[in-house]
Amino acid sequence: MREMPQEARQPLHLIRRGGPYPYSRDGTTLGNYERRLPGARRVHYSEYTVATPGSRNRGAWRIVIGCKRQSPAKSPPPGTPGLAYSRGGGVAYYTADHYETFRRIVE
Repeated sequence: MREMPQEARQPLHLIRRGGPYPYSRDGTTLGNYERRLPGARRVHYSEYTVATPGSRNRGAWRIVIGCKRQSPAKSPPPGTPGLAYSRGGGVAYYTADHYETFRRIVE
């Protein structure tokens, strides 16, 4: 994806590998409360930090991975990335404005 900054390549690589992640909030559930991402009820989203230049904290840049919800008996083992585990391989998005807008990552 041309619009994705170079800083996003390392977190995307870590997501594919299943970690380890440098930020404690990486891999947590993104609520999608504003419903800016598709499939609000059928899709589970996890968020991962992209280091934002000049920011003292996590900044505004994120990679978000969406996958179809699995039944509790079919949940991935801890540390397994949604991108690798989900049916259909998961869908990855990049946001540079802290969840205001999203662009799909096409590799």
